[in-house]
Amino acid sequence: MTGKRDKGAGAGNPWVNEPGPDNDAAAPTEPELPPSPWNQEVAPPASPWTDTPGPGPGPATETSSAWGEKVGAPSLRRPPPEKKSPRIPSLLLPIGAGLIVVVLVAVALVLLSGGDDTAEQPPTQSPAPTASTPVTSYVPPANAMQVGFGVSVVPVEGWSLLEKETQGKELVTYAPNGEPRAFFWVRQKQNVTAQAYLLAIVEGETENEIAQLGNTRNLPCPKDVLEECVAISYTSTAKDKNGLDVKVQGYVEVYRRKDNVATALDFRTRVDFAQKAEADAETMKKSVLDSL
Repeated sequence: MTGKRDKGAGAGNPWVNEPGPDNDAAAPTEPELPPSPWNQEVAPPASPWTDTPGPGPGPATETSSAWGEKVGAPSLRRPPPEKKSPRIPSLLLPIGAGLIVVVLVAVALVLLSGGDDTAEQPPTQSPAPTASTPVTSYVPPANAMQVGFGVSVVPVEGWSLLEKETQGKELVTYAPNGEPRAFFWVRQKQNVTAQAYLLAIVEGETENEIAQLGNTRNLPCPKDVLEECVAISYTSTAKDKNGLDVKVQGYVEVYRRKDNVATALDFRTRVDFAQKAEADAETMKKSVLDSL
C-alpha cells in the first residue's frame, strides 16, 4: 500500500451507504408493544404531614408554611405516649406483704383485747398518805400558849415567856433580885427520833458545864397517839453572871407522835429552888401532854 488511493476508485466508502434519493425513504416501523404496567402513573401514598390521604397538594415543603398550610408541628400531631404505671421493684413485694401481715395481726390483737378505751387499765399507785396532826378533844384554856402542831403549854403563876427565844415556848421564873431561877422550855422537831432529839438537847444544855448525865430511860407513853417516849436526868455546875458556881439539876423528856412530830420538855433549875420549880414543872408538863 502506498497510502494513496487508486485512480478510478470510487470516492465513497464501500461500507457506508451514502445518502441518496433512494435512501430518503423512512425506515420500516416496528409493531407497537402493549403498554407496560410499570410505566403507568401510581398515586402517591398518603402523606403523614397532610390531613387527607391520596393525591393532593405536594409535600409540605411546597406550601407557604414550614409544615404546610394545614399541617401542625409533628410533635403536636403525634398521639400522646401511653402512661405507664411505675414498676414496683420485685424486692418490695415481700416487704409489703410482711407489713400487711403485721397490720392484720395488730388489728386482731386490738379486737381480741376489747378494742376500746374502756378496757381495764392497770391501777395507778397513789402516793403514800402522810400522817396529819391527830384530832384531839382537848380544849386548851384561854391562857395557853401555842407551841405548834396542835401542842400548847399553860404557864403556872410566876412563870413568864422568855421573849428572846425563837424556838418553841420557853418559860422562866425569877428570884426577887431578878436572877433567873428555873426554866421550862417546850420545843418541837419533825422527822427525828425521840432518842436523837433528847441527846442533842442535853448535850447543848451542859456543853460549857461540869455535868453528870444519867442513863436514858424509856417512859410509858401516856397516849395512844405517841409511839416513842424517852427521858434523861442530869446534874451540873454552872456559872452565874458574877462567875460564881451554881449547882443545877434538870431533865429532858421527848414524846414523839405517830405523825413524826417530836415534842421536847427541857427543864432545869437551881438546886436551892428545885422543890418549888419541880412542882410547877409537873403542872406545866401535864398541860403539854394533854394537848398532844
